[in-house]
Amino acid sequence: MDILKDLLLGFSHILTPQILAFAVLGCALGMITGILPGFGPSAATALLLPLAFVLEPTASIVMIAAIYYGSMYGGTITSVLLNIPGEVSSVATGIDGYEMTKRGEAGKALAIAAVGSFVGGSLAVIGVLFASPFATLAIKLKFTDVFALSLLALMLVIGLAGSSMIKGLISAALGLLIGTVGLDHFTGSPRFTFGTLALSSGLNYIAIIMGLFGLAEILENLGSGKVPDFSANIGSLRLKWQDIRDSLGSMGRGTVIGFFFGLVPGSPAAASAFTSYAVEKRVSKHPERFGHGAIQGVAGPETANNALGISNFIPLLTLGIPSSATMAILLGAFIINGLQPGPLLYAQHPEIAWGIIASLIVSNVILFIMALPLVQVWVSILRVPTLILYPVTLGVMSVGAFLTNNSTFDILVMWVSGLVGLALRKLDVPLAPAALTLVLGPMLEANFRRALSLGNDPVQTFLGSPVSASAFALIVVVFLIRGVLTTRSAFLRRKKALVPVAGEEV
Repeated sequence: MDILKDLLLGFSHILTPQILAFAVLGCALGMITGILPGFGPSAATALLLPLAFVLEPTASIVMIAAIYYGSMYGGTITSVLLNIPGEVSSVATGIDGYEMTKRGEAGKALAIAAVGSFVGGSLAVIGVLFASPFATLAIKLKFTDVFALSLLALMLVIGLAGSSMIKGLISAALGLLIGTVGLDHFTGSPRFTFGTLALSSGLNYIAIIMGLFGLAEILENLGSGKVPDFSANIGSLRLKWQDIRDSLGSMGRGTVIGFFFGLVPGSPAAASAFTSYAVEKRVSKHPERFGHGAIQGVAGPETANNALGISNFIPLLTLGIPSSATMAILLGAFIINGLQPGPLLYAQHPEIAWGIIASLIVSNVILFIMALPLVQVWVSILRVPTLILYPVTLGVMSVGAFLTNNSTFDILVMWVSGLVGLALRKLDVPLAPAALTLVLGPMLEANFRRALSLGNDPVQTFLGSPVSASAFALIVVVFLIRGVLTTRSAFLRRKKALVPVAGEEV
């Protein structure tokens, strides 16, 4: 009853025309900035953080939180329609979302993404209401636990590798290699910089992702001489009841996965989206449909993405600890307004603490109401003639790559990545493992080295914690399952090859 009373206090504080208007404006700005390649949640919130200086505390924090929330859905739009992910977390959604667009189901893909976002956000808010135990659990994770969980997520490249594990691991190794470029975070020594100052800060992973997927897609279409035209058949914008039924399990699993990853300090959003995608492919009765327009491959990652966006607030609100770069920017909005998130916020300013939680519910509803009617607007992008759409897209991508660090070098990185992505496509090497390891690699390395520095016995260090021990056990299980499935598949192919065709002599 206390929680219900506190939540009603929060609603009474934010359900005013002024704050609701800022929430609507925040969701709209978030969607718009999310659509622009290079403007992910972090860039969108950082760009509009100065608003916290001119607005009253609740209005500014609610608006910036809504911008963050809206941008996570906005990044899905270009990923689904054009295969141009503006953020790594949109890559997993685009794998099947873009295939649905090519199949004439762009409207359905964006609609199920909107529904998944709403479901994931709504269920995750329930966790925020009972946040304290979750936050306490997350903050107790050791370096070894985070390393083991990161390695477990990394092992999912096996699930994303398709029929060829070797090609998947090559792609994963490429992502890990790119992640090592720059100055060593512990010693400060340069790695693979070749004496170039521009490489000392590492390679911009957003520019790389835009190049590997978006630019490579455009170059491949232009090189084939057959530029696709999806405008004639964009499909129905309405979801059938069967589509909802097929996606319910994916949304439920995606919510749990995204909520958990949102609690882990430093966990990238891409990890939850790829994990959800890999899980859906594993549990599906028709895994062969994934990568060819499976609706579960859109619903699961998108639900996980937004569930993570909500659960990211738990460590910040309850402990005052930001779990991601975007939450660190939001922490700045609190500090600008003279507030310190954490237990004292609930005690000293309960109307603000519970008002923010109530605003997450309200913003989730606002985003859902805005997203579904606007699906028609976003899909109309496909009606723009390709001779106009591609040059404009390339220009926007180049601007987005530049603005992430205000560096022309990042535009070069994007174009080189596009050529590399085109070559990998020609060799039939999957790009998803590279995207995942590109983000997880630095996190994996950092926690591994920190864990080693804390103990003399490596076995005790990495297996002494129940969380890390369980994660390593699951890694072994993943390898065993993959080995069994590979052996069984090879056996069946060999058995089929030995069966004589009718009428032929053996």
